[in-house]
Amino acid sequence: MKKKEVEKAVAILYDQQKGSSPKVVASGKGEVARRIIETAREAGVHIQEDPNLVELLSKIKLGDEIPTELYQTVAEVLAFVYQVNEKFKDKIGTTT
Repeated sequence: MKKKEVEKAVAILYDQQKGSSPKVVASGKGEVARRIIETAREAGVHIQEDPNLVELLSKIKLGDEIPTELYQTVAEVLAFVYQVNEKFKDKIGTTT
């Protein structure tokens, strides 16, 4: 019998004005993970699926900055998200 995977989600926030690295702002599994994902979708936040990264980030306490060992990986995810956001803005014709 195949073991059912538990859905996990971690939300990170990067604010250049408040700190030097992204912080974990939400984390959970099961129903909590589903609510994190639903809230992100409703807010128009891009969701990046990376089970390995989620596993690592889920071990960080809420409010803590990500460790330097994860900077490169998280930077790549953030760069991708910024690209998606820019393309979306171009599609709907909005400006910042």
